[in-house]
Amino acid sequence: MTPELTILTLAALLQVLQFAAYSVTANRQVGTKTALGPRDTPVQLTGTAGRLQRAMTNHFEGLILFTIACTVITLSDQSTPFTTACAWVYLIARLLYVPAYAFGLSPWRSFIWLIGFGATALMLLAALL
Repeated sequence: MTPELTILTLAALLQVLQFAAYSVTANRQVGTKTALGPRDTPVQLTGTAGRLQRAMTNHFEGLILFTIACTVITLSDQSTPFTTACAWVYLIARLLYVPAYAFGLSPWRSFIWLIGFGATALMLLAALL
């Protein structure tokens, strides 16, 4: 397995942890009855639960591009120390993004997001060069 695919797997596990953190905080906020119900009426989460939900959704969005980058790099046999470093930067940025979002650390949350996004974009550009 390439280093990029290993890091992609770690990023997926981070998503699992984010889902768990969001689920626990959301259940605490809305209660078991609502959490287990049919949710015919959308529930608007607030505070930490809402921020964790948005951070998780944001990671799903970023994970799509990162997965494409890792797949292209791996299938085209273009793994280099640069692309591996970019993958690590993405993962570290995503690890920092979760608490930055959960604690409402503005503008740091946006800056951290930009670093992860930039690392993914650089991986995609590296695959074309």
